Amino acid sequence: MVTVELIEPTYSVDAPASGVTFPEGEQWRIEIPSVEGPEAVRVVLDEAARLGVPVHRISQGSGIQMLLDDEITEMLELCADKHIELCLFVGPRGSFDIGAAVLAQAGGALKGALRGSRQLAHAIADVERASDLGIRSILVADLGLLVLLNQRRDAGDLPADFIFKYSVLAAPTNPASAAVLAQLGADTLNVPSDLTIRQIAEIREATPAVIDFYVEAPDDIGGFVRFHDIPDLVRVAAPIYLKFGLRNSPPLYPSGAHLSGLVLSSARERVRRARIGVDHLRAAGLLA
Repeated sequence: MVTVELIEPTYSVDAPASGVTFPEGEQWRIEIPSVEGPEAVRVVLDEAARLGVPVHRISQGSGIQMLLDDEITEMLELCADKHIELCLFVGPRGSFDIGAAVLAQAGGALKGALRGSRQLAHAIADVERASDLGIRSILVADLGLLVLLNQRRDAGDLPADFIFKYSVLAAPTNPASAAVLAQLGADTLNVPSDLTIRQIAEIREATPAVIDFYVEAPDDIGGFVRFHDIPDLVRVAAPIYLKFGLRNSPPLYPSGAHLSGLVLSSARERVRRARIGVDHLRAAGLLA
């Protein structure tokens, strides 16, 4: 008969703890991604209130160009009323374009890239339109766009408090890449969800930039489910946004009324997944 000795679960991986926090002193915040439009924002807010989930950021993935001005304004007002950051993706991207390279086996890194000067110009116009409507947080997946937008922020053409969040579509996988992206203007770095705790700690040691991380990743970026790692993620990567995507869910981008049922049901389920994350935080003593 084989005897197996059970090992007590531990929240201590061989990786250094972060010494950085958000400005208000928190180690973690919660982000609900893929919230496509005002109705979906309402669903997230209602479900978060029902389940007791503290939501700090709501992000959208279809892009600024897929939203009407009135829709952006409504989303912003809903979030502002709850003191929630609203982050919108830049509209143009390789995966929406006519180029075939993104469909190639090795074309994944091109999905968020901008093709040519014309798309760069459209992307900048997209961001300026959002900024004029009051948006102060955008999702970027192209290195050149990040640099150009950062130059505009430094020059005062974009508000100084404008947040540039670097997308998982072009996520840094090592400390050097993460540090360079932060130096070029990225305020938040979405790192891949398949990095080990030690590898994430290495990125934290290289830059104080905020990290955001898919605790549950959609299938098209791996489908990883890492709720059990939440305490260690917070310990080594703070300040960190814990993002709750949804495995086994069809792609939503670009979204619209034709996908309304899926948009709303998946938004509701993302909040439920976040509640699971909250329970892990509470069990680890990271939430009263």
